[in-house]
Amino acid sequence: MSRDVSNRRLRAGIVGGGKGSFIGAVHRVAAELDGQAQVIAGAMSTDPQRAQESADAWLLQRSYNSFEDMARQEAARPDGIDFVIIATPNHMHFPVAKAFLEHGIHVVSDKPMAFDLAQAQEEVALVESKNLIFALTHNYTGYPAVRHARQLVRDGAIGEIRKVLVEYIQDWLMDAQEASGNKQAEWRTDPNRSGAAGSVGDIGTHAANLLEFITDLQIASLNADLTTFVKGRQLDDDANMLLRLSNGGKGLLTCSQIAAGEENSLAIRIYGTKAGLEWHQMEPNTLLFKQAGQPVQVLRTGLPYMSDTAKAATRTPAGHPEGFFEAFANIYKMAIADIRRVESGQKPLGGYPTVYDGLRGMLFITKAVESSHKGSIWVDMQAE
Repeated sequence: MSRDVSNRRLRAGIVGGGKGSFIGAVHRVAAELDGQAQVIAGAMSTDPQRAQESADAWLLQRSYNSFEDMARQEAARPDGIDFVIIATPNHMHFPVAKAFLEHGIHVVSDKPMAFDLAQAQEEVALVESKNLIFALTHNYTGYPAVRHARQLVRDGAIGEIRKVLVEYIQDWLMDAQEASGNKQAEWRTDPNRSGAAGSVGDIGTHAANLLEFITDLQIASLNADLTTFVKGRQLDDDANMLLRLSNGGKGLLTCSQIAAGEENSLAIRIYGTKAGLEWHQMEPNTLLFKQAGQPVQVLRTGLPYMSDTAKAATRTPAGHPEGFFEAFANIYKMAIADIRRVESGQKPLGGYPTVYDGLRGMLFITKAVESSHKGSIWVDMQAE
């Protein structure tokens, strides 16, 4: 059902993200930061009391005990939600998205997009058949410096890309947190809720997505070595991969959640025939541009020399800290603009991770696990 969204805030709902959730609040702040949307409804927990308490804490207008009821009733209301936010554990991403898409409601979802590759493929077909917006919150693509790096690659400033090094390393699972009541650790290390991979699905997908987003290349094949260091854990907590890129370039990807002393160290280095780039998520306003035999250029967001795409994603004057929430909000800003376009009969402009990026992410997880299980052999990044 098409709605007039031209002159009002979009109405958003959320599934998951209730009390005790870190990411639920991030989604809400990001969705509402530009004043283009407001979260008004939710099915925030499978426990009815917890769901109501969570909705009350956010002053939501409507609370539901199930996402199925929420999808059906919101679709039937003239003042129903325009899009839904999915902030659940991985195993619920697909069934929730499917329910809302089938009722004609746009979706913004946490990654990975689905529990397995088959679900991801079904989701792509559903989004295409319904002509709806599906945004995936690979939020690191929303940083201005990342978008400038992508533009430099597209403008040819790097030359032909030869080598990419990307890493995402943390230490929060170096001990058995899942055995001590840590709910975030519990579901992320449970194959019934997380899926076939642990660290690879949780943070490795961010690293792979960042590589493909900046370079405009795809990972053509990979050779993966997944390890579980913590005794009794069922899924990987560390992974190392060799990559072959679609242009013939080579890459290294490592992700780890057992690296002592590391906080949230996502970093990428790209080397081409003309120059190199380096970016660190924990210093997000800085992009290093490196030319052989020349001083390293320190590029800073908010300054006039940055590209238009970086300026469009910048919210504060140069020198002011700008980070995680703002990058998240940039995904919402672009997705909401596309929801308005689609609802008025126009074509979406994109510029943010979509259902196709979600499919790439599930393919990456599937192939990394396959490679490792087969003795760390090379496998092609193609669906069977």
